[in-house]
Amino acid sequence: MPTYDLSTGGLRGLNEALHAVSGATPNEGWTVLNPMGSHAIAVGLDAPVQVTVKGPTGYYCGGMNKLATVHVEGSVGPGVAENMMSGTVIVDGDASQYAGATGHGGLLNIKGNASSRCGISMKGIDIVVHGNIGHMSAFMAQAGNLVVCGDAGEALGESLYEARLFVRGSVKSLGADCVEKEVRPEHLDLLADLLDRAGAKAKPEEFRRFGSARTLYNFDIDNAY
Repeated sequence: MPTYDLSTGGLRGLNEALHAVSGATPNEGWTVLNPMGSHAIAVGLDAPVQVTVKGPTGYYCGGMNKLATVHVEGSVGPGVAENMMSGTVIVDGDASQYAGATGHGGLLNIKGNASSRCGISMKGIDIVVHGNIGHMSAFMAQAGNLVVCGDAGEALGESLYEARLFVRGSVKSLGADCVEKEVRPEHLDLLADLLDRAGAKAKPEEFRRFGSARTLYNFDIDNAY
């Protein structure tokens, strides 16, 4: 299991080494020491390698991830798992703004809180936040699932498309075209799977579901100025 010290090897060397991994088995793992809030750690990975980062990171950690598992033993800056395609990104601490932005697939598991615009424009990613999320989360979210075990801030689901939002706690306010919807048996099954994969102790029955009212899908002359 290779160990890479960012304080001596530098960020470019780390990402070049990780990009060179091909045909990796899920058991092959890397440990990154002394991240010291560096940006763009473990971005663009395209192999089922496991990367454990021992400390906090800066912008875009695990961005554009495909197949890999990136585990940050600390908090992360803005844009963690941005545009992720598949695989898993785990954050033991808190996440800054726009976590999981534009993500197409995979699982982003945030064990602390997430700041504003969590899941903005998500396109199929699954995001589980064990704590709270900030304002404008799931703005223009198109597909995927956002599960919040705590509370949600203002304007949740603003201009939402077909993503599914599940909140266990309170919601400060809903954004335009976001409404509360019935939780059906298939949603309970989906929640049970996501909560189990994320290691969250909440029960599916404790969540409310929010989705699009679909009133913004078509042009309405009454909305013209």
